[in-house]
Amino acid sequence: MGLFDSIKGEAKRNFIARADEAKGEIIYKYPEKNIRMLTQLTVDADEIALFVKDGKVEGKLGPGRHALDSKNIPFLGKLLEGFTGGNLFITEVFFVSTREHPGVKFGGPIGDVRDPETGLGIGTMVYGDFSIRVTDPEKLVVGLVGMGRSSNEDFLGWFKNQVLKVTKDRIAELLVKKKWPLLDVTSGAYTEEIETEVIAGAKPHVDSYGLAVVRLGNFHISIKEEDEATLKKFSKDVAYSRVAGGFQQYAQGQAMLGAADGMAKGGGGGSDGAMAGMGMGMGMGMAQMFMNNNNQQRQGPPQAAEAPPADTRSPAQRLKEIKELKDAGVLSDEEYNAKRAELMKLL
Repeated sequence: MGLFDSIKGEAKRNFIARADEAKGEIIYKYPEKNIRMLTQLTVDADEIALFVKDGKVEGKLGPGRHALDSKNIPFLGKLLEGFTGGNLFITEVFFVSTREHPGVKFGGPIGDVRDPETGLGIGTMVYGDFSIRVTDPEKLVVGLVGMGRSSNEDFLGWFKNQVLKVTKDRIAELLVKKKWPLLDVTSGAYTEEIETEVIAGAKPHVDSYGLAVVRLGNFHISIKEEDEATLKKFSKDVAYSRVAGGFQQYAQGQAMLGAADGMAKGGGGGSDGAMAGMGMGMGMGMAQMFMNNNNQQRQGPPQAAEAPPADTRSPAQRLKEIKELKDAGVLSDEEYNAKRAELMKLL
């Protein structure tokens, strides 16, 4: 049995090819450095074999089956060791795939990014996959050997970090320059734009290694659920404050409506209807006063002799107003129905 294993091992040394278990890898380094003269080298159709010595590519062979003989392949003469009688090459052989490799998964924290709409700093994550293609095998092997990385696992780990770094920088830059709301970014509304920017941004970082990011797939930017809820609430408040003329005015209006609603619900027994009417009237009056004061602040102080403008709106106009407050979420269905019932009596 020992003799048979020895013969089998010797036979394997006469043939070099990418190992079956490494068929899907982008870069594969043949484990032996001592290669005999006339060894048969097999290179698949979608790869290239590089011969490296002392960190320098001495030659390369394309797809096909090659007999390693310095008479037929001149660059092999640089790899011969004289003390072996010219029968042994000392070299590292790298098999580099030249096809596109999809489905390379990556992901990690982008860090805190400031939402342009609310000004909040939100922790952000990105995950997905991308496809990669080797554009220059020689640059790749020399660059990786120089960094002390020669395995597929080491190479992919380094490359994923490059893509993640570029993604982080580009997203932060786009949020500032484009003023994209973070909620729109996490919804996928700008996926194509971000993909284009990341691919373009990765190019100068990986081009010198003979690599290219071809496309991104299943690309998603996410935030925590509690951060998403906070952003939605703040976005809603910001939108309402713009309608009200400012956040302070919006807060005042909310407080007035809340006080009026509390009075409307505070009565007891047969006075419920009257209290509801008083509360509704007070709330509408305070809202009107709030709107008048807001208009006066924009137009300047009124003349001393002028009286505050009276509320001349018709019940129909008031109905329209409370309908708008309900649609905006300021009034609940119960509040709206109570105020509407009281106004209907005036029609």
